[in-house]
Amino acid sequence: MSYTETIGSRTYRFADLKTLMAKASPQRSGDQLAGVAAASEEERVAAKMALAQVPLRTFLNEALIPYESDEVTRLVIDDHSPRAFAEISHLTVGDFRNWLLSSTTDADALTRIAAGLTPEMVAAVSKLMRNQDLIAAARKRPVITRFRNTVGLPGHMSVRLQPNHPTDDVKGIAASMLDGLMYGCGDAMIGINPASDNLAAITRLLLMVDDFRQRYQVPTQSCVLTHVTNTIAAIEKGAPVDLVFQSIAGTEKANAGFGISLALLQEAYEAGLSLKRGTVGNNLMYFETGQGSALSADAHFGVDQQTCEVRAYAVARKFNPFLVNTVVGFIGPEYLYDGKQITRAGLEDHFCGKLLGVPMGCDICYTNHAEADQDDMDNLLTLLGVAGINFIMGIPGADDVMLNYQSTSFHDALYVREVLGLRRAPEFEEWLESMQITDARGALLSASTQQPLLEGAPDWMGIA
Repeated sequence: MSYTETIGSRTYRFADLKTLMAKASPQRSGDQLAGVAAASEEERVAAKMALAQVPLRTFLNEALIPYESDEVTRLVIDDHSPRAFAEISHLTVGDFRNWLLSSTTDADALTRIAAGLTPEMVAAVSKLMRNQDLIAAARKRPVITRFRNTVGLPGHMSVRLQPNHPTDDVKGIAASMLDGLMYGCGDAMIGINPASDNLAAITRLLLMVDDFRQRYQVPTQSCVLTHVTNTIAAIEKGAPVDLVFQSIAGTEKANAGFGISLALLQEAYEAGLSLKRGTVGNNLMYFETGQGSALSADAHFGVDQQTCEVRAYAVARKFNPFLVNTVVGFIGPEYLYDGKQITRAGLEDHFCGKLLGVPMGCDICYTNHAEADQDDMDNLLTLLGVAGINFIMGIPGADDVMLNYQSTSFHDALYVREVLGLRRAPEFEEWLESMQITDARGALLSASTQQPLLEGAPDWMGIA
């Protein structure tokens, strides 16, 4: 089905829904690289106007990537709930935007319709929204998950402590981990990106973090971000696996490039569940995504990069994840050119994930060859804090010495919690107070007062 829109004396024609969606997208370098972006701002406006008139039900009948050739499309269609969709089935994309922003649409309403939304519907409405709209609507939709603590409660924001090391040196990782904990970070998880995919090295890191967690009874969860097949192998060998990690994308071909399928993710999910390591819940999958991954794998099929990204959230939703992390600026300026594009993408990803019922966090980051700096990250951090982000990253000095990119620091988490009045996961906050790291309000105590953890650190770290 083709779509048209007239502006003045000029009529714009869009061959199909996929083309219309791409042309309506805010400007970004990835869509320009793929050759799917609007040729002018006027064409972009025309596409937005035409998209606003598209009935939501159209997305159930016109697949952007064919049902027969893509298992992500099949997942989206087969798992769609007509009952949940009924409440909004009469709306156009433009009407849906107005409904989302209405003062009468609350968290209960957004929860009711979540199973009736496809990623394409959600991506479409985001293209009609200003940044403030994305923030206002996402803030209405908390998504709460539990493993050893509770993440995503309104008024709370968690931090993934990322103590990476370029050679997987256990003492170096332990020192960074201790540093982050002294700043009150780590309630989302302690997550290590290993420099090696060697199973012995991965198991050593898992054992180190788990030994620390048990020694100090820390109510958090650990994760070593290795390929899901390595995690399954580690589980089979009895390693203490909490969260099961995998990078995912929005098309079957892009996921194949990661060496995964929906069946493999199901196997990993069931392996994780079999360990029964959660104490307050059993959300245990940790997924990472990023706009541009399908394009970089030549697996986007002409679909704009933001819509491909939102399709990845449908994959995540299938496996009841504990956390989903859009690593928003990591792929580079070929996909998100500058601070403005990174900011917009981060707000889109958070909004779209939350609408689908996914527990969204964001690695607020950029590579050093992008037209962005730490001020841009401060802006996005603040906006996502207002929007109700589930978690952000905590990295020593905001500079990951293993992955070589810029993110957010332990101090950045202190800043956004202070200015917005955000608390940590309640179980973790109680532990911090009991360890004399914070007071009852969640404020850091002085280093001289933080004794229980410090006194045991040299022995535990093997530095005595």
